[in-house]
Amino acid sequence: MATYSSTIIFPTKGNRDIIDITDKIQAAINESGALNGVVVAFIPGSTAGLTTIEYEPGLKKDMNLFLERILPHGDRYHHHDTWHDDNGAAHLQAAMIGPSITIPVVNGKMTLGTWQQVVCIDCDTRPRQREIVLQIVS
Repeated sequence: MATYSSTIIFPTKGNRDIIDITDKIQAAINESGALNGVVVAFIPGSTAGLTTIEYEPGLKKDMNLFLERILPHGDRYHHHDTWHDDNGAAHLQAAMIGPSITIPVVNGKMTLGTWQQVVCIDCDTRPRQREIVLQIVS
């Protein structure tokens, strides 16, 4: 069993910016030479998450509206009392989404559906430089 590690670094705008990272993960798989196995992507930090969606403008808007409806940024969160900041909702939204995703790799490709892309959703209230840690096991 071989393990290959890589990182993806990119800027985000914050405020639930959704970034398609599918091609970057696939490039790391290609670089690793893995044909069959799994890729695990993990985002350090507690205000962004990883998931899959159909990466298209309407669904990006829907995701933003969905997260705002269930955990609005303007609400009061006890986190704000602790740190005197404004990103309590970002922490909760990211916790709901989750910090990692595992995808099977078959014949050198991720086993994603036709309309399925891997995305990072940055829920923080400000622009950030994000890093995704990849582990590819084959």
